Amino acid sequence: MGRTRIRLNIMKTAFSLVALLLLLAFQVAAQTLKTAEDYNNRGLERQGRGDIEGAIADYTQAVSLKAKASTIAIAYNNRANARMAKNDLAGAVEDYSKAIELQPGDEENYYNRGVARLAKADNDGAIADFSRVIEMSPRFPLAYNNRGNARRAKGDIDGAIADYSKALEQNSKYAEAFYNRGAARQSKQDFDGAIKDYSAAIDLAPQFVDAYVNRGLTKQSKKEFEGAVADFTEALKLKADDSSIYFARATARHEARDLSGALADYSKVIEMDPANAQAFANRAVIETLQGNKAQAERDFDQAFKLDPNLKPQFKDFIEARKVRPNY
Repeated sequence: MGRTRIRLNIMKTAFSLVALLLLLAFQVAAQTLKTAEDYNNRGLERQGRGDIEGAIADYTQAVSLKAKASTIAIAYNNRANARMAKNDLAGAVEDYSKAIELQPGDEENYYNRGVARLAKADNDGAIADFSRVIEMSPRFPLAYNNRGNARRAKGDIDGAIADYSKALEQNSKYAEAFYNRGAARQSKQDFDGAIKDYSAAIDLAPQFVDAYVNRGLTKQSKKEFEGAVADFTEALKLKADDSSIYFARATARHEARDLSGALADYSKVIEMDPANAQAFANRAVIETLQGNKAQAERDFDQAFKLDPNLKPQFKDFIEARKVRPNY
């Protein structure tokens, strides 16, 4: 069966609107850069155009100049955002911390540092930051949601569910929180609760691919194979280039004894991902059950060539096939 998909909902502060960026670009181009504000504004303009390195250079220049503490804090926060964009998580945490030193009363800096810490798997640090945000601003559903993510990563599933529920109390249309609570409930084998939450997420966000996938996996756990196949099929309509969804649908079809459908899906997985040893082995099982022994032998050989560690998993099946040719 496919692995439960987790959506962390790691979010960074949004950049300025396009119109503002264009205005900043015009203003910066029309003057000589002198102040921290000037460099910060050009950094925003560069970042908006995707020039992350240029933006970081401007923010670095901004923090080196004399200016109000609030101005320097903004530049550190912006440089941290840029570093997040290039996956420099340690650098981002360092810059958010400097922004906090300069503006300890700004919950956004704590929130952003919590996001960076969550991304680098510093779950305790993330929980501390999101808790501080909640103390400062109790109606902050994003902070509850991400604290829930950190708690779930630590194995505190009940704490995570409580946080997701709190986020939903504050924003009943928060699709991500429904999804995350569904994943937490799924991990507790509360399959009915998980399906309810995934369905709510889909109602709010009909293009939510992972919600369809996880709902399908949950239905498969309940042996509701027809419903599982239907969910995987909806997910593929939205993301046809994801071989893992074809694999998930293949396993559901196999369990439902739809051998032809399972065979077609495993073949699609192999077409998209020729190094997928598990797909070759699973297809070999289907081919064996269909009586196509020669092709099954070739697929088993390819599977074990790609991943010799798979062989013990299928040892009993292969031995039974030798003893009972019609197995």
